[in-house]
Amino acid sequence: MIRAQALMKRYGDKTAVNNLDLDIPAGEFFCFLGPNGAGKTTTIKMLTTLVRPTQGAAFIGGYDVQSHPLEAKAQLGYVPDHPFLYDKLTGQEFMRFVGGLHRMDERRYTELSGDLLERFEISHVANQLIENYSHGMRQKLSFASCFLHEPKVVIVDEPWVGLDPKNIHSVKRYLKEETKKGLTVFMSTHTLSIAEEVADRIGIIHEGRLLSLGTVDEIKALAARPGTLEDVFLELTRTDEETPVDRDLTDA
Repeated sequence: MIRAQALMKRYGDKTAVNNLDLDIPAGEFFCFLGPNGAGKTTTIKMLTTLVRPTQGAAFIGGYDVQSHPLEAKAQLGYVPDHPFLYDKLTGQEFMRFVGGLHRMDERRYTELSGDLLERFEISHVANQLIENYSHGMRQKLSFASCFLHEPKVVIVDEPWVGLDPKNIHSVKRYLKEETKKGLTVFMSTHTLSIAEEVADRIGIIHEGRLLSLGTVDEIKALAARPGTLEDVFLELTRTDEETPVDRDLTDA
């Protein structure tokens, strides 16, 4: 459902993503990990047609995102790290706007919009202006609108910002339930404990290159000594200049 072939993006002399190959099947919960500046968001922007690759190709649901962007986006739901919402619309109006963009059948829109607003616990503020929403409410509205057109692939970039532990648990459970029904989830996150809990496979990117790809157990087996996913991540992404003491101080 998601494929990247020799995907590359350069900004001047800087290579943000370097020769990335990925193949993510239907129903997989894939977590994309990496330090800040590793290339995660650039990869996501190429997969979602927001940035044109310098080289290589990306496919969503079998459609090349450059030559068939409309077909690819019809398969796709996207929740960015800082979603843009129209403050002068109510939550309900925003949902209808998104439904209109996808030319949804009115009956199906009515069935799904109410259910999603309820599922993400924002039905009680659906008639309030978005400008009055907290960050957590905005994030939940983004999730509700993302699923409105029943996408086959959902890409989420650091989705936990602004969500309290209860809502994080609810969103995790919903995403996991949907993958069991065939949804493909591509999630970029810094929350390694959540990635360890939900991921079917994990990819670790550093300085634009994919360092490791595999199940949680396969990734953890790469460590010099047994440890958590966080231990392996820090070991794999440590820079040449960074000593173990520096690494611990940075994390603190």
